[in-house]
This record gives sequence, structure tokens and C-alpha cells, in this order.
Amino acid sequence: MAAPEITRTTSHRIASRVIPLAVLFLINVLNFYDRQAPGALAEPIRKEFNLTDTQLGILGTMFTLVYAIVGLPLGRIADKWSRRKLLALGITVWASLTAASALARTYAMLVFTRLGVGVGEAVCAPTATSWIGDLFPAHQRARALALFMFAVPLGSGLSFMVSGPAAQAFGWRAALVIAALPAVLLVPALLMLSEPARGASETTAVAQKPSAWILLRIPTFGWIIASGALINFNLYALGTFLPAFFSRFHGLTVAESGLWTGIGHTGGGLMAATLGGWLGDRAIRKRGNGRMMVASLTALAAAPVGYWAIQQPAGSWVHAMLLISASYGLLNMYYGCVYSSIQDIVGPSLRGTAMAVYFMAMYLCGASFGPLLTGRLSDMLAHRAALIAGSGTITESARAIGLHQAMYVIPAISLGLALVLYAGSCTVERDIARRDQAI
Repeated sequence: MAAPEITRTTSHRIASRVIPLAVLFLINVLNFYDRQAPGALAEPIRKEFNLTDTQLGILGTMFTLVYAIVGLPLGRIADKWSRRKLLALGITVWASLTAASALARTYAMLVFTRLGVGVGEAVCAPTATSWIGDLFPAHQRARALALFMFAVPLGSGLSFMVSGPAAQAFGWRAALVIAALPAVLLVPALLMLSEPARGASETTAVAQKPSAWILLRIPTFGWIIASGALINFNLYALGTFLPAFFSRFHGLTVAESGLWTGIGHTGGGLMAATLGGWLGDRAIRKRGNGRMMVASLTALAAAPVGYWAIQQPAGSWVHAMLLISASYGLLNMYYGCVYSSIQDIVGPSLRGTAMAVYFMAMYLCGASFGPLLTGRLSDMLAHRAALIAGSGTITESARAIGLHQAMYVIPAISLGLALVLYAGSCTVERDIARRDQAI
């Protein structure tokens, strides 16, 4: 009689982890779907409002600045209040404002609605990663977080695949309304879940109410923040300009560039989710800094692959797409390895705050500049291309040249990312030991 009881207990334990992880994963898919929708719609928005690439970049930058600033107090709330209720409120806000973006009649109104989306989405990462940290023990977290963060490329990919063709068929405003609809199902699904206790997956006692200032005394956490700034510079620049790059430089339509960019993001992300989490959990069993080393090596590999992708001549979009997707996948291996490293060096009662501090710093110092600086560089290089061609105005051909040349910033940043992650790998074992002594 004991065997069936053990089987039922095991099944219940698995379900109590898998079902919440699946719901949180789907929420994160919607998070990045709605976040990347303006990137998929960049060309029709630019043409309707007569925008420069700098203005397109500002649209992403303003989102990330608000996201970063409000994320810190929301992270503190996530450590003290119901994560379930806070996340449900955040989804409601960001989905409502995504739909409201379809009503924008001026560029200023569009920026304003995106600010509201940033406020709502700032809830997702601190609440969800803290929740997952309490569901899974340390030796399983890299795979769990890698799966959760597969939502980044999957959500972005679906946004490109659906929003681009929807915009071409029905207009970009309809595409934004479509982006908001899944929230109607996800909020009730979330509210049906039960939260785990904070520290439920730890094997040792958990220290109570440590000061948040302790985060500033963890060297690895500083390196991780710096790495977050660099990787998100790249990913937000790609999210803002990659479909426009394939439309302008390689001649694809809005629907084609959205569809194939989405497929590439999803394929690269699947590689990251399956391989990155597995490598991270395997590496940590062999050496304490294994996860950070895996992240460093994959970032290093992403640089030459990305450079080769951008070097492809105009019209060779298939080769360019395959290569940029591979580079994107290598960059996304970062999440499972580095996010689980944050869980390793920070105790359960501060994980929501740690993620909020991480997001605030890396967005203010890196992600907010990715779209803005790439867009500004594109405009400057387009102006130079127009002057070389003897034109007094910036033509669409010059815009294509400018954006193509500006994209080379991405492999350069990838090299810097690899170096920063290597520096973090040199301190992480000492910080894990300090955290274990403090518990």
C-alpha cells in the first residue's frame, strides 16, 4: 500500500512545481510579446509619424527607464507582499496600456502609453524569479530559470511572427490590440495558483530580514549587473531594429521581416533554453563558477557569429538570418546561467529585491541606451551615406546603409560581455561561500 502513496506524493510534488512554472512561463511570454511589439511594427510606425531612427530608439529607451525606476520599489513589495496578487495587477496594467497604444494619434501619445506598459511589466521579473527560486532546489534552478527565460526569445519571436503579418493585413494598431488579448486568460490562471513559502526549497535555515544593503557588498553581484547592462544593450537594440534592418537592407516586406525574425528568435531561444540550462546545471556540479564560465564562453562565441551575420551582402537574408539567430541564441544562454547564479549568492528573503536592483541598474546603465544609441548611430551614418552619394536629403537607401553599419555595435558589445562575465566567474565561489556562512 505504501508504493501507490509514494507515487501520488511524487506526482503531487512534480505538479506543484510544473504547473506554476508553466503559468509563469506563459506570463513571461506575454511580457516579452507586448514589450517587443513596437519593434515588429517599427517601419509602419516610423512612416506614419515621420520618425527618425533616434525617435524610434527613444520609444524603447523611455520604456526601459520607467521599467528600471519603478522596478526597485516593486521588488521590495514582492519580498513582503503576495507575489501572486502583485503579478496579476502588473499583467492587467501592461496589457491594458498595450491595447491603449492602438489609440495613439501622435508620437507623444505613443510614448506615454509605452511608459505605462513599462510600469506594469516591471513587476514580472522580481516576482516570478523569486517564486521559481522557492519552487526548485539550487541544483535544478538553472534549468527551471532557463525554461522560464525561454519566454524572452519565444515571446519576442511570436511578437514578430504575429505582429508583422497582422500589421500588413490589418494595420499596426490592430496588431497592438491582438498583443493584449492573452491577459484575459492568464490573470485568472495566475490567481488560481498557490504561492510557495519563501525559502521553501532551501536545504538550510534561512536568515530573517537581512538588510538590502548587503547586496552592495557582493562583488559578483556587481559584475552581474554590469553584464546585464551589456547583454540588454544588445537584445534591446536587436528587438528595436532587427526587423527594420531586414526590411531596409535585405528588401523584405514588413510581414516577411517580422515572420522570419520571429522564427529566428524562437529557434535561437530554443537552443538557449535546452542547452544553456543543461550546461549550467552540469557545470555547477563540477566547479563552483561553472555557470558564469558557461555564460562567458557563449557570449564570446556570439561575437564572431554576429559579426559574420551583419557582413552578409544585401539580399543574402537567409544566411544573415541563420547567423544572427545563432548569435542571438548564444547570447540568450546568459539567462539560465546568470539568473541562477544570482539565486546562489543571494538568500531567499532578498531575491525579489536583488532582481529589482539588478534590473534597475542594468536598464539605466545599458538597456535604455541600446535602442537610443543604435538609432542615433544609424541616423549619423545614414546622413554620412547621403552626403557621400551627393544627396541633400536622407534617402531610404541611405537609411539602409546607416542601419547596416550601426548594427556592428552588437558583436563589439558581445566581446565586452564575455570579459565581464569572466570577471564574475573569478569571484562567485567566494560569494557563494559567504552566503552559506551567513545562513
